[in-house]
Amino acid sequence: MSSHASNDSANIAENYSDNLIDARIAPSSHLNLLSQLEVTKLLDSSNNGLHKLFRECSLAVLSHGNYTDDAKLLLERNKAFDIRIIQQDRGIKLEVKGAPAEAFVDGKMITGINEHLFSVLRDIIYSHDEIINNPRFDLDDSEGITNAVFHIMRNSGNLRSRKRPQLVVCWGGHSISREEYLYTKEVGYQLGLRGMDICTGCGPGAMKGPMKGATFGHAKQRITDGQYLGVTEPGIIAAESPNPIVNDLVILPDIEKRLEAFVRTGHAIIVFPGGAGTTEEILYILGILLHPDNAYLPYPLIFTAPETSRDYFAQIDDFIGATLGDEAQKRYEIIIDDPELVAQKIKRGTKKVRDFRKDNSDAYYFNWLLKIDQQFQEPFIPTHENMANMKLSKDLETHTLASNLRKVFSGIVAGNVKDEGIRAIEKHGLFKISGDKDIMEKMDTLLSSFVANQRMKLPSDVPYKPCYEIVR
Repeated sequence: MSSHASNDSANIAENYSDNLIDARIAPSSHLNLLSQLEVTKLLDSSNNGLHKLFRECSLAVLSHGNYTDDAKLLLERNKAFDIRIIQQDRGIKLEVKGAPAEAFVDGKMITGINEHLFSVLRDIIYSHDEIINNPRFDLDDSEGITNAVFHIMRNSGNLRSRKRPQLVVCWGGHSISREEYLYTKEVGYQLGLRGMDICTGCGPGAMKGPMKGATFGHAKQRITDGQYLGVTEPGIIAAESPNPIVNDLVILPDIEKRLEAFVRTGHAIIVFPGGAGTTEEILYILGILLHPDNAYLPYPLIFTAPETSRDYFAQIDDFIGATLGDEAQKRYEIIIDDPELVAQKIKRGTKKVRDFRKDNSDAYYFNWLLKIDQQFQEPFIPTHENMANMKLSKDLETHTLASNLRKVFSGIVAGNVKDEGIRAIEKHGLFKISGDKDIMEKMDTLLSSFVANQRMKLPSDVPYKPCYEIVR
């Protein structure tokens, strides 16, 4: 059974039996003109084409209501889904086949999802043509990588140059308890009351809560232009589809450029409880802040949780102390069960950031002075060989050990939720991780606690099976 509806932006045939929709979608705000060459690349399903990447990212955006963090499962459930470019004299439309019905209301695509869909198109085209295949950007050079991140962010329109430093990056897990989620919301509310904007990985859990809380704080203060920025990358977007609060979305080419975008565009970082991905983010920022060139650069970093999760950060703190030492522990503050204090300290911290950047003639909207060593910028491919050969030893410089630890946790994230990572585990078995005995013991204890508290993946009927093995 099918019915037809038409309006200015779509001609739709709904298939109620499968709860799927076919539609033609016009852009509501973002990119609406493409060259013939760009269209050809987006329709090309070969290894050199962009259709596979565009299809997978688009499906993730359209599947915002699906309660899953398994990219492989999402793709297998939606094998019939497809998306194509229709080039017209008046611009472009997207033709979607077998799109999830929750992306539509009364036969019309939800405006926010429409915007995110064309953000995907915008960022994939720009990154591929203007960055990756552009000889002007030397992606084997640290400065070249930073310039690439800046150009992607600028092209997305998400750098607000006329605002004072007020963008707070919030990191934390997608699989968290109800108490932890409500706590992230309260922290977001306190930040919103103080005029702070929010940037997260754009998914559910600790990525959604601060944004939702901030909307209430902004509403009470009659702030109508609050920014809720979601920053993601193709490998993770299916596991962390944009939540409904995100009003600005940008997709970076890989996890390393995504992390650099976070720390260069944000003015402060708050970390909530999470799993392997959150630990990866913690190790990334600490590794950067431990670089001697960043010793005096102000960067507010607060770890916070409700009282019920006090032990979580006690364990994280213990792991950091045992691996990276006292200097790393001095770069953050742990605040338990006090959202108002967190917001107050972040507000004061961003004032120091503003003063520092003003005194040093650095931009408010992009932290050019932050030194990021190239080992934190080069894309890490979590193959079984790369994971097994990762050196984890206290003989390394501290920021290098932080970089290597970050890569290991990044590989675990890939094995848990990314399509290619899950398939690699199915084909070749578990990732083997080895290193100094005391580091391995601390890592095993930390990862085991993540498994026990269901922080690795969203709870399901199928018990979590680790994608890694600690080799002693």
